[in-house]
Amino acid sequence: MKAKKRVITSGGAKPKRTPTVRKIKPAWVGPTGGTGRPPGPGSPPATRPPAPSGAGPASRPDVAAATGPGLRPASRPSVGPGPRPDIAAGAPAVDLSVDLGRGLVLENPVLVASGTFGYGVEYGEVVDVERLGAICCKGTTLRPRAGNPPPRVTETPGGMLNSIGLQNPGVEAVIEKYAGIWAGWHVPVIVNVAGESIDDYVGVVRRLDGVAGVAGVELNISCPNVGKGGLQFAIDRDAAAAVTRAVRAATDLPLIVKLSPNVPDIRPIARAIADAGADALSAVNTLSGMALRPDRTGPLLGNVYGGLSGPAIKPVALRIVYEVAQVVEIPIVAIGGVTSIDDVLDYLAAGAVAVQVGTAVFADPVLPVRLVDELRDVCLARGLTSHAALVGTALPRRPVPPSVKGAEYRP
Repeated sequence: MKAKKRVITSGGAKPKRTPTVRKIKPAWVGPTGGTGRPPGPGSPPATRPPAPSGAGPASRPDVAAATGPGLRPASRPSVGPGPRPDIAAGAPAVDLSVDLGRGLVLENPVLVASGTFGYGVEYGEVVDVERLGAICCKGTTLRPRAGNPPPRVTETPGGMLNSIGLQNPGVEAVIEKYAGIWAGWHVPVIVNVAGESIDDYVGVVRRLDGVAGVAGVELNISCPNVGKGGLQFAIDRDAAAAVTRAVRAATDLPLIVKLSPNVPDIRPIARAIADAGADALSAVNTLSGMALRPDRTGPLLGNVYGGLSGPAIKPVALRIVYEVAQVVEIPIVAIGGVTSIDDVLDYLAAGAVAVQVGTAVFADPVLPVRLVDELRDVCLARGLTSHAALVGTALPRRPVPPSVKGAEYRP
């Protein structure tokens, strides 16, 4: 199938980086003891690890308890996954590498999503970050942003609403504080870039270009909880192409563009972004949503609207990956409700070559690493030497009409 061409395994020597060895300290057990599925709403809370600045439930009193139903941390501590004994003993090799373009080759297809893993250092004593496919750091803008007014996060059935508002210290501070650390890691760090104008995006990317430790850029043109820029670029084909084209001209860094689910038909937008020079697409950002105060006297979030994430959005994200995979040739990284190996396999079958784990990290920070091991186990059980054979198996032989064609009115 056409989509299978999107996975490029690296047959040659991998690029050398100086690894950082961390001692993994006890954190908490993965839900249900390691299957990757979140516990039920009644699970008791536990002490949380450091969360991303401005993005995690542990960072502010107003969100201290908000991880979303089905995403609460377990109550027993455990140690994050370390080296696999079966692999060390010489188990059959499985190539999980993925080429996202312009030399950005990941050792495995499990990434952590922007806004859920901080800048990577926050989780260094909880999970072995070196075993991740890549880290997408939190949204970075040209100048510092204070973010949206609180409350910023609330739990929802099957997920959470967040309205952080791209709180960050600005690109100069990010480079000064984190780039040197990233340069010493083996895991690639992809900087999520946001802005309110094309000039903003270009300014950030030009500053990142050539900085040691920055492996690539994820262009956030689809954030639904900021007042200017962001979503406006993602919902218009010409605007999305224009910002992509401008950023492509400003840098040789690998360029991933993040799609919005808040559009009737994503296909022409995805095609326009690919034609404008993107190396890969990530799909999708959060859905726009809202919640009311308990007394129903008005909106709960200080910004009124927020971005919905978690298991509740997986069917929407899966549909978009499926549609986009039929119309573009560049790699797709799937995002939306990944909590288990079944979710990973679903996204691969729909045409993605990799996945990002987001909201579930708040409840189970070792989940992404565990999913790498579980994907390897699936390949071994099926007699596969690469996960490439799992990509695109659910795609039709010919493109099918988009879901917008009367989907809401079918019996």
